[in-house]
Amino acid sequence: MLVLLPPSEGKAASGDGVPLTLDGLSLPGLTGARAAVLDALVELCTGDTDAAQETLGLSQGLRGEIVRNAGLLTAGALPAGEVYTGVLFDALGLAKLDEAAYGRAERSLLVFSGLWGAVRISDRIPPYRCSMGVKLPPLGALGAYWRRETAAVLPEVAGDGLVLDLRSSAYAAAWKPSGEVAARTATVRVLQEREVDGVLKRSVVSHFNKATKGRLVRDLLVADAEPGSPGELVDVLTELNYRVEVSAEGSARKPWQLDVVVTEIH
Repeated sequence: MLVLLPPSEGKAASGDGVPLTLDGLSLPGLTGARAAVLDALVELCTGDTDAAQETLGLSQGLRGEIVRNAGLLTAGALPAGEVYTGVLFDALGLAKLDEAAYGRAERSLLVFSGLWGAVRISDRIPPYRCSMGVKLPPLGALGAYWRRETAAVLPEVAGDGLVLDLRSSAYAAAWKPSGEVAARTATVRVLQEREVDGVLKRSVVSHFNKATKGRLVRDLLVADAEPGSPGELVDVLTELNYRVEVSAEGSARKPWQLDVVVTEIH
């Protein structure tokens, strides 16, 4: 099973280890592309700070991120699983997993990134600020840039098992499974069901969508679950007390679409 995750805007304050070594990251087929994005980002952030702020879409209160980006080549690095600190990763709770479950996380989780393309949770990277929606001179829109670069790398990483795609739309643009990989890929939407004036209604949740997905992945890791197909995933999640419905079956052109229905959000 390969689980595709988005990164988080929230990140650790700083790394405390040795600086980044690009050749030490997993998915070596992306090394050249990573170097190009890293160099472009550092160059942007060591130049005109107003231009960097506009390009990166930063608020005035986040201008300090420009300085941090400018120092990426020498900044201390941390395992990616410690760098990302947002809602999904809080719910996933990597630091609280036992050794066996953490080992499964290292093998199965892949975090997508505007800067790195995609990394394993054990890959050591410095905290940074660069979303997939950025148009980074001279490379252009990072979603399109990474889609070209991942096309030859990710199908091999996906192997022949289930691909569980929990990415947001911006990060899903960086690699779109196709062919037989798409047919064994499942995306997940979280819906809240509640009664309004005596009628059951469903709505898509946003913030709590991330927390639910984090708990879902954690439960799969703790249970040592290895579903081999989207259909098996539905069965496993049902056994783990999730309410799951198939909203669309997959094909060579599109992944399966699963709905996780919740009555309470937390």
